Amino acid sequence: MSGVEFNIMDKKVALITGINGQDGSYLAEFLLGKDYEVWGILKRNSVAENQTARIPDNVFKELNLVYGDLTDLSSLISVIQKCVPDEIYNLAAQSHVRISFDQPIYTSNVTGLGVLNLLEAVRLTDPKIKIYQASSSEMFGNNIDDDGYQRETTPMTPVSPYGCAKVYGYNICRNYRNSYGMFISNGILFNHESPRRGINFVTNKVAKEAVKIKLGLSNELKLGNMDASRDWGHAKDYIKAMWLILQHDTPDDFVCSTGISHSVKDLVVYVFNSLELDWTQYVSIDKKYLRPEELKHLKGDCSKIKKVLGWSLEYSFESMMDEMVEYWLEYYENCRT
Repeated sequence: MSGVEFNIMDKKVALITGINGQDGSYLAEFLLGKDYEVWGILKRNSVAENQTARIPDNVFKELNLVYGDLTDLSSLISVIQKCVPDEIYNLAAQSHVRISFDQPIYTSNVTGLGVLNLLEAVRLTDPKIKIYQASSSEMFGNNIDDDGYQRETTPMTPVSPYGCAKVYGYNICRNYRNSYGMFISNGILFNHESPRRGINFVTNKVAKEAVKIKLGLSNELKLGNMDASRDWGHAKDYIKAMWLILQHDTPDDFVCSTGISHSVKDLVVYVFNSLELDWTQYVSIDKKYLRPEELKHLKGDCSKIKKVLGWSLEYSFESMMDEMVEYWLEYYENCRT
């Protein structure tokens, strides 16, 4: 009887790599709400005070944070032995596509080989641990099915070092799943944003700079390819998908998307119109933001995850961008007071 009572009281343990990023901070918050014991890996950094800036204080105090690095197998083994997780969510990466052209080797080591290190660490310590791998729509490159969508069966021909590294991570996960019978699932996530997104990503860059222009703090916004189109969703919706994927009976791979695509120009027009600004007076193209090889169009078919796991979206593109604009309006208002 006491053993049964212990199991009822026992919490699931989750380990999150990249816990200090957009997705990691939302996922930690979500899992705490599910009564998980949450551990997170931080990469040791000389600027320690910036490490957890995205994590709300009420979430931070409930977390167990440890140092580790995807490029260091021994550190991963040590962390896993310490926290003994039921689930691992691998969200850590060098995730900026344009920067991956400037740092291709670093990107490949972290975003690609780092996945292999994590899988080996789990295989050597406890292969029963469930693993979620954050895969990316960037893996598809410019391949698109005849109906205009990318899905789980669409061929992958990436057009950036980041995309290439993600394809390696995706395939090595499938290989370990098939070779060793491990529970490893890929979430092929299309672009997902929020106020916690880094300001070097175009959605938050546009929201922040447009607000600065509205408040007289700036007079110009420089962008790259405005014709590129993306399937943008809200990070809060996508972290729910991550959790659902690991609750499934069997490991599998799922596309997570909205099924609606907008161009960068659409994004700019919507945000500037919401602030009653004429975008043509402020936006210019800067070649330094162009990629050596462009990914033109992304639009995902998420019918599989909706049908199999019952996933649904709460945010629209418009409500997501409204939230991001409102965040920056409040931020600069607070700076003035």
